[in-house]
Amino acid sequence: MAPPLPAPRAPGRYAIAMVCLGNICRSPMADVVLTQRVDDAGLAGRVAVASCGTGDWHVGSPMDERAAAVLRAHDYDPSAHRAQQLSASWLSANDLVLAMDATNLADVRRLEAEPGEGAEPGRVRLFGDFDPVRPGGEVPDPYYGGEQGFQEVLAMVERTCAALVSALQQLPGLREPHP
Repeated sequence: MAPPLPAPRAPGRYAIAMVCLGNICRSPMADVVLTQRVDDAGLAGRVAVASCGTGDWHVGSPMDERAAAVLRAHDYDPSAHRAQQLSASWLSANDLVLAMDATNLADVRRLEAEPGEGAEPGRVRLFGDFDPVRPGGEVPDPYYGGEQGFQEVLAMVERTCAALVSALQQLPGLREPHP
């Protein structure tokens, strides 16, 4: 069973950020899939999804073409993605920040620990904490591998995003029609 989501910072709204290393493979795949699942669930306008990387190498670049191709092959639209870098403001702007692996999680937590960031406990977690098949598992970086790695990441992302949408639907204030 997935852990409960932290309470929304603002009534009737929820913001989730996905974090990986360069923001061109794993976190943008999760961003695209979760955004589509949120829309399909009727939560568009109430749930915002974004992604970023801990590094700055790809800022402004589109998603890795292999990741984009796998998404397109499964009827997702990756065209709007442009890589962004994590900053302290992401921690206060999002209700939940989900890191793709333990290294990314440690990087986010280091930023979270900086004085004056106003981080709230429980808002930074591992994306895999919500994976119904491998709770607490890491999403492997497919960058240096072949297409199979991107397919595996998509399978993990899809099942985890389904669990996240289910959890979002249970949050008071998100179930009601948007004003």
